[in-house]
Amino acid sequence: MPKNIPINNTEKPRKHRMGAEERQEEIVQVAIDLAAKVGVESVTTQDMADAMGLTQGAIFRHFPTKDDIWVAAINWVRRRLMSIVEAAAARSENPLEALEGIFLAHVSFVAKHPAIPRLVFSDYLLRRDTRLKQLIQEIITGYESRVAGLLGQAKAAGLARPDLDEGSAATLFIGMVQGLVLQSNIFGGRRSLLDEAKKVFPIYLNGIRSRNQ
Repeated sequence: MPKNIPINNTEKPRKHRMGAEERQEEIVQVAIDLAAKVGVESVTTQDMADAMGLTQGAIFRHFPTKDDIWVAAINWVRRRLMSIVEAAAARSENPLEALEGIFLAHVSFVAKHPAIPRLVFSDYLLRRDTRLKQLIQEIITGYESRVAGLLGQAKAAGLARPDLDEGSAATLFIGMVQGLVLQSNIFGGRRSLLDEAKKVFPIYLNGIRSRNQ
């Protein structure tokens, strides 16, 4: 009879080998996390490599330059933000309720990813690469257009003031998010971003709502 062959239980499992897209996604997430901690301007590719246990060469195999990483990061923000906006809008047939859902979902998204405002409104990035400026402009104009569209629906349904300027109201909508984020940063997170948003939105709603409501 053949002898039993002992099984080597000490053999370590093989590490999962990431594909190119998966590794790129990881690099982007690490860059965003580092930007939240030290600021966009201070993040280096060496910082990213150290955080991932890689060499800088490994980083540059996936992104030729650091600006390419930030472009990918801004694209990630755009995809995630617009996905959240559309999901929040779809949960309500009333356009004013949809706007509230979008506002609170946006604030919650920023609260989970505090680097996002630093990325989107970074003078440093806007000066470095025209692609970044164009992407950020597209994010803001696309967002404003979506909000203005809902405000237009609210006017048509008699829910919003007939003299409401949808474009200006959409700009103010985004400005409220920026203001809340700035305030949260100043107070070091001592004020809950979401709690403050829930207090602010009714004031905005009161300003745009039809007086017949």
